[in-house]
Amino acid sequence: MAETLSSLQDLKDSAVAPAPEAPVHVQKLDKYGRAYATGKRKNAVARVWIKPGSGKILVNDREFNVYFARPVLRMIVEQPLVVAARKGQYDLMVKVAGGGLSGQAGAVRHGLSKALTYFEPDLRKVLKPEGFLTRDPRVVERKKYGKAKARRSFQFSKR
Repeated sequence: MAETLSSLQDLKDSAVAPAPEAPVHVQKLDKYGRAYATGKRKNAVARVWIKPGSGKILVNDREFNVYFARPVLRMIVEQPLVVAARKGQYDLMVKVAGGGLSGQAGAVRHGLSKALTYFEPDLRKVLKPEGFLTRDPRVVERKKYGKAKARRSFQFSKR
């Protein structure tokens, strides 16, 4: 067991392990010079590849404005680029599956944020406080037996 320290001098002289250093984030690129990341939200999973370019975005081999027709969904997807001041500087290729359009937009946002940090590790300081790198853990609650839905009971009747 450790020795007993009887004075402050003994405490000062004892060897204290240094605090672990923060992890160093490095650039992660594939052989084509792209950064890849997977984003998830609800039941949707998005695979995102980014590379320097003119700002062209393809989602499931379709134009970005066609796939995400609602302006709110387009805004959600572009939030990491706007916050990082990189709008129009990267070409995005996205494959997204599962869930609905809202969940897919959230999954693309999460994947894009991760891919940006892999391409430019310094952007982590900008994206992390905004919450873009955190996976939203909320998912649909399962249905229970004896219930109409997850929590809703059948209509009560006294007779």
